Amino acid sequence: MLTHFIGGTRVAGGSAFPVRDPVTGAEIDQVYDADPEVVDRAVRAAREAAPGWAALPVGERAGWLRRLADGIEARFDDLVAAEAADTGKPLEAARTLDIPRSVLNFRTFAEIAAQRPDEAFHLPGALSYTVRRPLGVVAVIVPWNLPFLLMTWKLAPALAAGNTVVVKPSEYTPCSAALFAEICEEVELPPGVVNVIFGSGPAGQLLVEHPSVDGVTFTGSTRTGQTIMRTVADRVRPVSFELGGKNAGVVFADCDLGRAIDGTVRSVFTNGGQVCLCTERLYVEQPIFEEFCAVLAGRAQIVEPQPMISAEHRERVLSYYALARSEGAKVLTGGGVPSFGDARDGGYFVEPTVVSGLSEWSRFNREEIFGPVCHVAPFTTESQAVDLANSTEYGLAATVWTSDLDRAHRVAQRLEAGLVWVNTWYLRDLRTPFGGGKLSGTGREGGTRSLDFYSQPTTITIKLEQPDA
Repeated sequence: MLTHFIGGTRVAGGSAFPVRDPVTGAEIDQVYDADPEVVDRAVRAAREAAPGWAALPVGERAGWLRRLADGIEARFDDLVAAEAADTGKPLEAARTLDIPRSVLNFRTFAEIAAQRPDEAFHLPGALSYTVRRPLGVVAVIVPWNLPFLLMTWKLAPALAAGNTVVVKPSEYTPCSAALFAEICEEVELPPGVVNVIFGSGPAGQLLVEHPSVDGVTFTGSTRTGQTIMRTVADRVRPVSFELGGKNAGVVFADCDLGRAIDGTVRSVFTNGGQVCLCTERLYVEQPIFEEFCAVLAGRAQIVEPQPMISAEHRERVLSYYALARSEGAKVLTGGGVPSFGDARDGGYFVEPTVVSGLSEWSRFNREEIFGPVCHVAPFTTESQAVDLANSTEYGLAATVWTSDLDRAHRVAQRLEAGLVWVNTWYLRDLRTPFGGGKLSGTGREGGTRSLDFYSQPTTITIKLEQPDA
């Protein structure tokens, strides 16, 4: 039974619900659903710990981040197993991406925070400088697709900036967060600096509406982000949102076709398409359109299916497969549920799917699906490709495949997305800005921009008296 972690103590509270393995549908654990008393206790614990944590020199806080990174490495195999059990992803994926990246998150932000200089300006007869103070108590609400990676991506800079936190992971993926609570105990992190509560949507709502929460960071659906923004509007609390996407990929005829296919397979089907940066709309220049579609469909047929996170999400993805057919799509491959003849038939799998033939204004091409599926359409000119890629209410990520360097720069700068990759996908430096526009979110995190969100500047100007002549 997974219990909340509040003020350095295990806390049972709220009703219990099951955690299920997406691969088989079997129950693997149970977890408490935080009630109002639990949420209030967690926020109060964070509030009580806030002054002491904020008062530590930044170098000492950076030292705690390094200890947490060491603690993650010491529990590496346990975290790999927990992340795979929660999400249904292959062990190798958790071993090579999720857990190593989480270690890097803590170490990177420890260095950035420790080395960041303050600003100072010498004015005629005065000195003006800035100091930064933490927001206070930050609510960290984590999605289910990359739960440990994204939790640490938010925790590390929040802690480095001097905040205390209350973390709520998704109800579908609580196990790695529970292990992180153990790591906090093992490294003897001061009680109340990190608090972990479990629960479903209502628990998250209780957390963000708590009057002692000073800021909210959230990754998840646009609809939930809109609800959070309305909730904190009256108190004018800062929010950082990385929300949904309907990401475009643009493939020019002069591309390295093999490289473009390989990259597109990754950008469409990684993690079962359950990554906010995955590509759902593909635009391919007319001379290579037929060949590209045929090769991509063939590659999709040999992609190892990964389960959707839940039975409900599988039904949602399947409803879009049905919608595509009803809107007149040509299904190039997939569109159903795979059969394994073993325990996986009780899991939440769908077939990797490629479709074409739909209007840009179809619901299938307008709404985020968040599954292993893409729509492929042809284009004839560069300007048309850019217009098609930008014809969405979302603005998170895009990819461009071309061997023309001038075109690469030209097109990338015209795409309305927070991140644009050229001849690659999912390659990131943690110091660069991360986030999107339109319905894909607000604000940027990454590098010093994360520290900017999790702290507020105060400008101090001191008049310098001139000595008597």
